Amino acid sequence: MHKLSVHKNQIVNSLDQPVCLRGVCVGGWMNMENFINGYPGSEQGVRAALAQEIGEGKAQFFFDRWLDYFFAEDDVAYIASLGANVVRLALNYRHFESDAEPFKYREAGFARLDRIVKLCAKYGVYVILDLHAVQGWQSPDWHCDNANAPALFWVHPHFQDRWIALWQELARRYKGNATIAGYDVVNEPLSDSPLRAETFDTINRLYRRVVQAIRAVDTDHIIFLEGNSFGAHLTGFEPPFADNIVYSGHSYSPATSEPGVYPGTFLGHYFDPAAMEQAHLQHEASQFAQKYNVPLWIGEFGAPVNGAASEVPYRLCALDDQITAFEKHHHHWTIWTYKDVGVMSLMMVDPRSEYLQLNAHMLDLKRQLESDSWMTWLPPSTTRVKMNALATHIHRTIDEPTITEALVRQNLSRGVMTNLISTLLEPLWAKQFKNMSEKDWDRILQSFAFKNCEPHPGLSRIVKQHLAKCVS
Repeated sequence: MHKLSVHKNQIVNSLDQPVCLRGVCVGGWMNMENFINGYPGSEQGVRAALAQEIGEGKAQFFFDRWLDYFFAEDDVAYIASLGANVVRLALNYRHFESDAEPFKYREAGFARLDRIVKLCAKYGVYVILDLHAVQGWQSPDWHCDNANAPALFWVHPHFQDRWIALWQELARRYKGNATIAGYDVVNEPLSDSPLRAETFDTINRLYRRVVQAIRAVDTDHIIFLEGNSFGAHLTGFEPPFADNIVYSGHSYSPATSEPGVYPGTFLGHYFDPAAMEQAHLQHEASQFAQKYNVPLWIGEFGAPVNGAASEVPYRLCALDDQITAFEKHHHHWTIWTYKDVGVMSLMMVDPRSEYLQLNAHMLDLKRQLESDSWMTWLPPSTTRVKMNALATHIHRTIDEPTITEALVRQNLSRGVMTNLISTLLEPLWAKQFKNMSEKDWDRILQSFAFKNCEPHPGLSRIVKQHLAKCVS
């Protein structure tokens, strides 16, 4: 494979040929997520709950086998067969470093990652290393393995120092490796509290620092910098300050995720093919890339398919138009996500699988209590209705113009449904596996193996059709 680098607003290979990176994100593997893997709460929460039930050693066996089956050679081969030339691997720092032993690195985590990087090289697929969960948490949400809400990364130098050191260690190990397209240093940062105005001083400072630290070890690989506020905002970024940097935005369109008919109105805005293109061009990441003549990578976007069956075709149509807009403007993209239990992935665990059959009651509890509270496209549960009523009461009682009802709802949802309720459910999820043998666990976790999963016909078709049109 040819090493990639940045030349003006293009990514080029070592022959100076333009390369457009198009592919998929792999969440749920070395950074597990509740909606992807079908458990409640956070990865650290369910790992601790299972260890409490069956012991540390057996719990380690359980999760190791889960990861072994979740993403393996068959999966890489399938992604390559679609025509993708890149995978973005979501990584949790806990695989590489323990909070109990900071700055001491875990060889088992690097060995697991190495195996997949070598497989990607075998099938001609580039790898973007995405640090999806950083020390101290970069946002208050579940996808960075945050079980408590405060994003401590931005205020504690200790966590920042460990993040910098881990990136230097990753760069040391992968410098010169042409399979690695580059380093996505932090997923969906949120550099300030949702209760205060967003600031960019800290993130600008840390981006400069991490780039300098990586360059001290690895002078060649691309470094990807994501927009603030979950990949949405770049207007507060300083101008590009180093070579070989690509800027990234995340773009979850209301038309691909909210209830409604497409073309049509979603959250007060009309969407059709022209509007989808215009929304893409007005994204702050697009504006930034155009202003400074630098490459743009849409690191995440997608369409949930677990809502009303009648709405799924409209979402898929909107998704098709969204990718068309990316392609028209030669922007790089990776769709979220590759595999899950039936929410928004190209490859889905068979509903008849032993894991989903065993876990059916837990998944029902999660739906009733909306512990995956961000799925606002689903019909509201009794829990949601009551939370909204409480939010209205709190908003009216405080009676402060700067505190909106939407903000109160967001924080109630995060604090009560995503955190409190999920924490209560984690031990119940773990108890399902208590009186089983390692052989039982191994068999159940094979539900996530490629051979026991099925491509989602709509999502896989759209992605494959677009990839088939690509020349690089």
